[in-house]
Amino acid sequence: MIEKLLTEKALSAVKDLYDFEMDPAQLAVQRTAATFREQGDFSLVVFPLLKVSRKSPEITATQLGEKILTIMPEAESFGVVKGYLNIRIRPSCWINFLNDKHQDTSFGTVAVSSEKPVVVEYSSPNTNKPLHLGHIRNNLLGSSVASLLEATGKKVARVNLVNDRGIHICKSMLAWKLYGNGETPESTGKKGDKLVGDFYVLFDKHYKEEIAGLVAGGMSEEEAAAGSLLMKQAREMLRKWEARDEETLRLWSTMNGWVYKGFNETYERLGIRFDKIYYESETYLLGKNLVDEGLDKGVFYRKKDGSVWIDLSTEGLDEKLLLRNDGTSVYMTQDLGTAQLRAEDFEPEKLVYVVGNEQNYHFDVLRLILIKLGRTWARGIYHLSYGMVELPEGKMKSREGTVVDADDLMDEMISTAKSMTEELGKIEDFDSEEAENLYRMVGLGALKYFILKVDPKKNMTFNPRESIDFNGNTGPFIQYTHARIRSVLRKALEENELDAAVKINAKERDLLIILSQFPDLVKDAASSFSPSLLANYLFELAREYNQFYHEYTILKEEDNSIRQLRLMLSKLTGNVIKTGMNLLGIQVPERM
Repeated sequence: MIEKLLTEKALSAVKDLYDFEMDPAQLAVQRTAATFREQGDFSLVVFPLLKVSRKSPEITATQLGEKILTIMPEAESFGVVKGYLNIRIRPSCWINFLNDKHQDTSFGTVAVSSEKPVVVEYSSPNTNKPLHLGHIRNNLLGSSVASLLEATGKKVARVNLVNDRGIHICKSMLAWKLYGNGETPESTGKKGDKLVGDFYVLFDKHYKEEIAGLVAGGMSEEEAAAGSLLMKQAREMLRKWEARDEETLRLWSTMNGWVYKGFNETYERLGIRFDKIYYESETYLLGKNLVDEGLDKGVFYRKKDGSVWIDLSTEGLDEKLLLRNDGTSVYMTQDLGTAQLRAEDFEPEKLVYVVGNEQNYHFDVLRLILIKLGRTWARGIYHLSYGMVELPEGKMKSREGTVVDADDLMDEMISTAKSMTEELGKIEDFDSEEAENLYRMVGLGALKYFILKVDPKKNMTFNPRESIDFNGNTGPFIQYTHARIRSVLRKALEENELDAAVKINAKERDLLIILSQFPDLVKDAASSFSPSLLANYLFELAREYNQFYHEYTILKEEDNSIRQLRLMLSKLTGNVIKTGMNLLGIQVPERM
């Protein structure tokens, strides 16, 4: 807000002083470093101006500061340190801001105004295993990015692509047929997604045993893999599925039904929703049609064995398989079909795919193929690539059953929240229902915040105990700050509008400056597809408020104007924390 105004006035001052149209990107406005805050609230670096001013950094900064004071009523004074111009904003400007915004519960967000939606795909689970910790990062990133985009006025379509077909699905189905003895979720008492996941692990166990036996009999690893009876049966099951064999389809439908029920329970707990769900079983045939189109246009070519490829070597990539020699599709085939279907369904401004960084190459190829097929909308494909999430003990492996199950992790987080909350004595006057709600809110808030505070591009290690600490850069610390603010406000009298002449101290000014940055921060987080910017902003705000809370009285302040100032400051801080945490998918308690 203020930074944008200051940037505009500084550019105008540069034009007046030096008759030069400066690129706004070269005139960075930033919060003044703590060492020099007695001089100003915001700083501008003037070194890029020296070529046109033809003067020293100090003189250039002084000229610019004097000019800004004449054209910007909000600016009170300035100071110069070498090539830095520090601008002080008038206290009345901050008071007006507080009067205007402290009751605004939608501060920092705008109403949806775009016509064409941004389609955000996230989750994309396989129906051969339950959701795990890696899926949690994916879902939380996708959901929060969608919320951030909506907060900046974008129409958003949240979509999911379920990988419900392919050789990996057939492995679970085959294992159930061979070793399942008719087990069902009802007969075993297991969630359906977990039951099917167990059979996927069981297939891998028997497959490895088969390979080991063949190798022990004198085969090489390659010969054993080619001669595996289990793998041949799985491939035959896939062929039957694509041929629409009734028995195969019936088993596939039954087992997938178990999985979907389990997925929905996990999504609901995690607070994840979708506007539309796509299924690869319904899109891969459209992808095959696009392969035929590409062959007709000469974009693709068929090898002697019947497989279909595209050569992207001139674009710095390589050859890419689109259809196997037995006519079955690959991931790229179905992703082509899904992208085409979404373009027809939504006519989107952009297609955002929230998928791990191991698929970077895949999405480069997908975008390029669609452009070569004449789909101009494909230029709007954006791969939100994120890093691996690991545990302190290392990587997770689905086939070996060493993943951290999403449901189990949520249970553990809620249990840890319960023990730590009780340890700190924060629920002495809570009834059982209110206490259970708090445990859930804190446990899931800790999980979500710990995941989202990390830059999406970085790999991360998730430590459950560390994430739930009530101190430091954690979700519970921010949640507790909100509860503290609500406690103060419950005891306060009704607020009156502040007089613009009321004095503000340095800590109150710091809080007001941070609060004023919230709308631009939301925009930056949305445009960069990085919820971590918002998460770390909220921690900075909560930390700043707690320092203020410990240094100054609020309810017992004798000066009515100052007490009202601090109450309004508290209210706006609470509103921003609640709005910001909601954009991250995190609830904040009224008390704890």
